[in-house]
Amino acid sequence: MTISIWRYSHLTLALISSLFLVVASITGVILAIEPISHQTKGYAVANLEQVPLATTIDALKNTYDEVLGLEVESSDFVKASVLTMEMETLDVYIDPVTAEQLGEVEERPYVYTFATNVHRSLFLKSIGRFFVGLISLLLLIIAVTGLVLLAKRQGGFLKLFTKVQKDYFELKYHVVLSRWFFIPIVILAFTGVYLSAEKFNLLPETTVDQVEVPVSISVQKYENITDIPFFKETTLADIRQVEFPFSDDPEEYYLIALQDREVEVNQQTGEIVSSGDYPFVTLASHLSLVLHTGEGNVIWSIILLLASASILFFMYSGFVMTVKRRKKAKGIAQMPNKDECEYIILVGSESGTAFDFAQRFYNGLTQVGKKVYLTELNKYTTYLKAKNIIVFTSTYGEGEPPTNARKFPAKFSTVEQPNTIDFSVVGFGSLDYPDYCKYAIEVDRQINASKSFKRQLSLFKINQANFESFELWMTQFSNKVGFTIPVERPLVKKKKYKKVEFEVVERTELNVDDTFLLRLRPQSSIEFVSGDLLAVFPNNDDLVRQYSIARIGGDILLSIKKHELGRGSNFLFGLKVGQSIHAAIDRNEEFHFPKKANNVVFISNGTGIAPFLGMISENTSQNISLFWGGRTAASQAIYNDILENKVARVGEFKLFTTYSREGERQYIQDAVADEKELILKTIAQGGTIMLCGSLAMQHDVLDVIEKLLEDNDAISFEAFEQGEQLKTDCY
Repeated sequence: MTISIWRYSHLTLALISSLFLVVASITGVILAIEPISHQTKGYAVANLEQVPLATTIDALKNTYDEVLGLEVESSDFVKASVLTMEMETLDVYIDPVTAEQLGEVEERPYVYTFATNVHRSLFLKSIGRFFVGLISLLLLIIAVTGLVLLAKRQGGFLKLFTKVQKDYFELKYHVVLSRWFFIPIVILAFTGVYLSAEKFNLLPETTVDQVEVPVSISVQKYENITDIPFFKETTLADIRQVEFPFSDDPEEYYLIALQDREVEVNQQTGEIVSSGDYPFVTLASHLSLVLHTGEGNVIWSIILLLASASILFFMYSGFVMTVKRRKKAKGIAQMPNKDECEYIILVGSESGTAFDFAQRFYNGLTQVGKKVYLTELNKYTTYLKAKNIIVFTSTYGEGEPPTNARKFPAKFSTVEQPNTIDFSVVGFGSLDYPDYCKYAIEVDRQINASKSFKRQLSLFKINQANFESFELWMTQFSNKVGFTIPVERPLVKKKKYKKVEFEVVERTELNVDDTFLLRLRPQSSIEFVSGDLLAVFPNNDDLVRQYSIARIGGDILLSIKKHELGRGSNFLFGLKVGQSIHAAIDRNEEFHFPKKANNVVFISNGTGIAPFLGMISENTSQNISLFWGGRTAASQAIYNDILENKVARVGEFKLFTTYSREGERQYIQDAVADEKELILKTIAQGGTIMLCGSLAMQHDVLDVIEKLLEDNDAISFEAFEQGEQLKTDCY
């Protein structure tokens, strides 16, 4: 069954039941508060299993002139119905040992009565009850279809609780909350259906058939109820209700509802006169009511409250997700005829992210006067004048194609292009998920195998919809086609930062690469580690620049390249020792030093070395290898004091440097390839490889590692790339 069927079913059912679900959820939140409020009265009795029924009955008879009944609530409150001197029935909560009155049973607040009537029947009586039951059934189906979608998104049912991809707030927490509250919501929905079926008599009969029990004529009679074995051995934990006899006549019996049956008990002998087991339906109905209302359990009531509230959030977030998806996937008006266009953009997009990037690319090509046609991969066909086909596609779940790309493999096999066409494939995904960009890999292989196509650029993967990665690909594409393509950057919500004061304690002069070191000392107690980011605000405006942090002896050390027009770098270079600036720590937990890995490989170029300088200084037990690439040996000199005068280490430290402008003129990826055994050993032994620097360097290094792992049986590149052994912070 395709993902579209599940998604459209999920969406359609949610839309149909939306109004009723809003009402049910709001009233469900209100009703979940009632048992919590009830429990706060403090009348619950501890250790009911240690209080004999005989003790409570005897205490009641000694305290009140007449007792009509006794009930042990699910809340562990013990309630007695007694007759007052004015011959009025009074319901009170009591201490079951002394029969002391703890409080009167108050009339139920109107807000709960009103909410119950709305929740059960919408004030429409039988018709309302039918709709409530139907909505409960639809909610159950919505939850199941949602679980299937979640499993597909996470890469299978066994990976439901793996890391959630970073995304916009509504989408992320739609996933997170669905994992937390799936079971409570299913219980709410199922018990709602069950209770509705009970109200419409759709369940088997629940009548308790009493069977008389033969009684011995010579049975012993007792003067005091506290001496009767049955009443001594039965505790309040076994009791639901007790109906007292009207008189002392031996023919008048105690009618006792136990947890699993009802019995009639002789008040003088304690002999069971008749007994009847509850049918399964009765027990199931009682359990369903408790589970649906949360009665008697504060923790479960809170869970039901949060689950009901989460349904409201799911409706809101589902609406936002649908609007975003449709907005991103919206077609482009007045698109040229496909057979007149040189550039064809094919898109496979599930959430709309890939479509958004494709539209930006389409707009950029159109601005420079190119004829461009954009369509879904499912609509692949012949293109008479096409010279270049660019594929933008995401991957869904366990390597599955997005809904609008699932027909492409079959169509591609049957469609023959009239001309040879250059092609490029851009894959969108998340390293937090298994099968990272798997469908893009399959599309790239399929197109490359066709004689009608010629590869223009290697498959390019973009993690977490990173726009800087996309700009890098755009640069590569522009170099191939010979012209620059303008692309509008997406709007990014401004993040709120908590600024603190730092004093400048050191600033070096520029080296041969216009790079300098800046050392800052926090003026208040703050937490940060190497690998975090420092958010700097040049000229105290809203423009934020982030720099990777090296923690050296409690100070922050930054390695910064000064650009001629760089506002951030020029601002920082203009600082003098003794000056103060206000900046903020931006936690970057996914790029912290791995404490559990014995072997760690750092790979960086240029100023990307900064966080590694701090990690080398702070960690003394692991074996660390640092690969660094710069232009010349003089480029490295600025870091030599830290590298050569680092603290004494227990583990081993190796340094590999490459220079692109002198000596063998190597790049960092060349050094990585030369040290094949070190890289493979680190990966095989569960070590960590960390990359910091330019995105171009990251892609080049990962290409090398992918080749090194081609014939490796222990771990595939895909498994390494999406696992916790790889950490990247590139820009």
